[in-house]
Order: sequence, then structure tokens, then C-alpha cells
Amino acid sequence: MNRRQTIIISAAAAAAAIFGASAFYYDRSGRNAQVGVGLDSSDVFVRPHSPVIGKADAPVTIVEFFDPSCEACRAFYPTVKNILAQYPEDVRLVLRYAAFHEGSDQAVGILEAARKQDLFEPVLEALLAAQPEWALHGNPNLDRAWQAAASAGLDVERARGDLSSAEIASALDQDTKDVKTLGVEQTPTFFVNGKSMETFGPQQLLSLVESEVTLTRQGG
Repeated sequence: MNRRQTIIISAAAAAAAIFGASAFYYDRSGRNAQVGVGLDSSDVFVRPHSPVIGKADAPVTIVEFFDPSCEACRAFYPTVKNILAQYPEDVRLVLRYAAFHEGSDQAVGILEAARKQDLFEPVLEALLAAQPEWALHGNPNLDRAWQAAASAGLDVERARGDLSSAEIASALDQDTKDVKTLGVEQTPTFFVNGKSMETFGPQQLLSLVESEVTLTRQGG
């Protein structure tokens, strides 16, 4: 087994507690994408349309480029939620779309339609929980994704009507451009206050967040 086939042991254990006793795997090279622009180019990391989970003005920002169909994104979600719970005043999560898998663009549309109904987070969690049922690589079953979203309270008829909106198309298009600008090639890819992880893993993400929290609390 090479590094790109390593099991995310700790993240999978956390995910199992929320989504059931499933095993999650990732296909990673061990290094996260390195930032390709200066740290002052914050607009590349956070756009006005970007969904935010946590305190809006928190001094530490985790930017996650994620794909709703990505197993590793699903596995990491409990880890990220735990970080937000540990630092509710210090850390926020900004989600950016990297729709690399077949059907992921439609799943992104569901999420953006859910945001219009103030249901982004519950629908996100519903899609992640049901991911093994709908995100079949090469043959996604989007009907089941819609069913999962509906179980979280989404008005499906209204949401389907919103899918063709220029606003949703623009958000996905901008995120796709920023993916290319930053050199993001795999999901999830994390940046914390514009800094990338030296190596990839749940503990590495937590350590980088803790370092940035300490710096901000010290006025750094």
C-alpha cells in the first residue's frame, strides 16, 4: 500500500461516530497544495458567496476546498466540526467547491439551493451522511442525494427551480477558477489563514489551527 492509498484512521473513527460504522479511504500524496499567491490575496481564498460555518468574524479562517462526493471530505468533516466546537470564538470554516467527481456539480447546486432556504448546514450533513448511497463514482445517483436533502427539510421543488439561477452558476464558476489559481488538485485541501499544511492529516490540521489561534490571541 502506497502513501496515496493510506487509510485515514483517526478521521474515519470520528466520522463513524456520526455517520455510522463505515470505513473511509483517501487517495492523497501526503502533501496539501501549496499556496500559489501571496497571503494578501485573501479574495482568492474567501469570496463573498462562500458559505461560512462558525462565527463570521472569527480571526482564524479554515478554508476547505471540498467535493460533496469526496470520501475524504466526509471523513474529515467531524474533525473540522470538533475544531469549531473547541474554538467557537476563534475559528470559522469557509467552504469552497472543487467539483472533481462526476455529478458533484449537481450536488453543489443542491447545497447552494439549500443555502437560499437557510438550510445549508443540515443539508450538507444529510448529503455527507448519505454519501455512500448516492456518490457512486462513475455512476452517481442524484435522486438519492435529493432524497437526503429533502430529509433535512429542503423544499425540493423550490430548490430544483433555483438550480438554473445565474447566482449558483457564478459561484461554482468562480470557485473553479480559484481552484486553478491556487493549484488545488485534490480534496479536501485546507488553508488556515492562507497557510497550507506541510503534510496531510487530521492532527496536522489541528496543529496548524492551534498555532494560528495562539498567534491571534497574542496579537500576532
